[in-house]
Amino acid sequence: MTAITRVGLVAKRRLEACSGVLAELAGWLEARDIEPVFEHETAALAGLPPGRPTTTKDDLPKQSDLVVVLGGDGTLIGMGSRILQSGADVPILGVNFGSLGFLTEITLAELYSSLEAVLAGTARIDERMMLRAQTNRKGRLCEDHLTLNDVVITKGAMSRIIDLAVAIGEMPVMHVRADGLIVASPTGSTAYNLAAGGPILQPDVDALILTSIAPHMLTNRPIVIPGNSEVRVRPMMDDGNDEVFVTFDGQSGHRMESGDLITIQRAERPLRLVRSASRSYYDVLRQKLKWGER
Repeated sequence: MTAITRVGLVAKRRLEACSGVLAELAGWLEARDIEPVFEHETAALAGLPPGRPTTTKDDLPKQSDLVVVLGGDGTLIGMGSRILQSGADVPILGVNFGSLGFLTEITLAELYSSLEAVLAGTARIDERMMLRAQTNRKGRLCEDHLTLNDVVITKGAMSRIIDLAVAIGEMPVMHVRADGLIVASPTGSTAYNLAAGGPILQPDVDALILTSIAPHMLTNRPIVIPGNSEVRVRPMMDDGNDEVFVTFDGQSGHRMESGDLITIQRAERPLRLVRSASRSYYDVLRQKLKWGER
C-alpha cells in the first residue's frame, strides 16, 4: 500500500456525538504529518474554523489515501460506492457509532491502534465484492449503480405479488412469484438477505445469493451461484396496476417499467475494508447476532 499522507474524514450526518472525536483525530493525524481532509458537513461537526478547505463526499476519495468513516453501516456503504465510482483505490476504515455495525466493526477504543496498524502496513484489509446493477430500458442503459450489500426488486405498497423472470446470462433459471427478489453479495448476506431467510456467506466466498421475499411457492428456496455470474431480472408486468421498484443498498432506487431489464454482476473492483485486529468474522456474528449460541 502506498504511503498515507492524507486521510479523508466523513461522519454520519448530524452525529453530534462524534464532534469531539473528529477534532481529536485531526490533531492526532497532524502530529504525524498527515493531512486530515474533511467532508463539508463533517467539518461543521468538528467545528473546523471557517475558510479551511473542505470537500464533497464525491470528491473525498480522490483527495485521500485512506477514508475514515464515523457512524454506522449505512454511512460506510454510501462512502464505499463513492470510492469505487470515483475510480480511486483507497481503503476505508469504519468506526462504529451505530447499534449493529457489521461493517463499521472497529470500536472507538480501537480507532488509534487500527490507524497505527494501517500506517505501519500491518492492518488486515478485506477485499469485499461490490455489485454493479444496470437497468436497460427500450434498448438503452438508463441507470447504473454500484452497491456493496444488495440489489432488491420489490413490489409497491399497494401492489399484488409480482412475477419476475430470472436468468443467469442467457440461461433461464426461474420465475419468481413473490413480494420481491434480493440479489446479495457475501457482505450483504447478513443484511436484508438474512432477514428474508437467506444463508450467511463468509465475505471472501466468491458467490452471489438469490433470495425471494415472501415467495408464493413452497418450492422456492434461496440459491447460491458463482460470483462471476450475470443475473438478469425482468419484471413480467401485464397491466398498469403493477408497481415494481428496484433499490440499491436501500439508499437509492427507481421505479421499473414494463420491458425493463436489470443486470447484476460483480463490479470491476472490490472495496478495500480495514478490519479489526481483535476479532474474527465469526466473533462479529456471535457478538451481533448471538450466532451459534445455545
